[in-house]
Amino acid sequence: MRNVVGGEPVRGQTTQLLTIGQLAAYAGVTIKAVRHYHRRGLLTEPPRDASGYRRYGAEQAIALVKIRTLAEAGVPLARVKELLAADPNQFAAAIAGIDQALQARAEELQRTRERLAQLSAGDRLFVSAEVADYLDRLRALGVSPRAVQQERDGWILLQSAAPDTVANWIANKRDALEDPEFRALYVACDVAFDWSPDDPRLEALAERIRHWTAGPRGKAGERPTQVPAIARLVVTSAGASSPAWDRLNAIVRQQAQRPRAGR
Repeated sequence: MRNVVGGEPVRGQTTQLLTIGQLAAYAGVTIKAVRHYHRRGLLTEPPRDASGYRRYGAEQAIALVKIRTLAEAGVPLARVKELLAADPNQFAAAIAGIDQALQARAEELQRTRERLAQLSAGDRLFVSAEVADYLDRLRALGVSPRAVQQERDGWILLQSAAPDTVANWIANKRDALEDPEFRALYVACDVAFDWSPDDPRLEALAERIRHWTAGPRGKAGERPTQVPAIARLVVTSAGASSPAWDRLNAIVRQQAQRPRAGR
């Protein structure tokens, strides 16, 4: 690797033949990586030649390939220098330890992925499958995200405080959604959340609620026994309310106290 004249090296020539760019390309890394390995003390940095460039030889090229190979295998850079200087037995023991650490890390990453998959399921992470299906039905009906979240929060609390009642309550509410008028009233009450408490539409809505409560009860002639008045069923959710909903409840209570026609 040297130019010879009369069997002697030519003065001023060097055995380090690669520029940093050529070295990086040869080893399959970036120039930035080479400089980073210099800073970490993993790769010796040759002095500059007369032209101001650093020239690298075979020794640096081999060392850089080893560093890249170890790094790609998952060996922390902090341990690369140790491994490069290790004897075969030390190298094998160190690699075994690193492999165990990587295996533990892989298992933790898998657990993290499983938790993320659960989170991506949205409501199903926090509530039962039946409640989640019910919430999906509300979304399909056009119920606002605010109302769906309030419902979900209410079910989360109910499942914690009274888990034995959840199955009956969710069955009742899902049955109620089979009634077209109930669905229409649910959406109407949701919209009324933002009305003024003096909005005259509240009287008409309250009357619809009272009529639904007093009317025929479902396909089999009965409404679910656990379903309370629709005003309470729709308007109270996880403690949420609004001035319009408070007024609607008051109107419904007043109308409920009035004598029904024909009695």
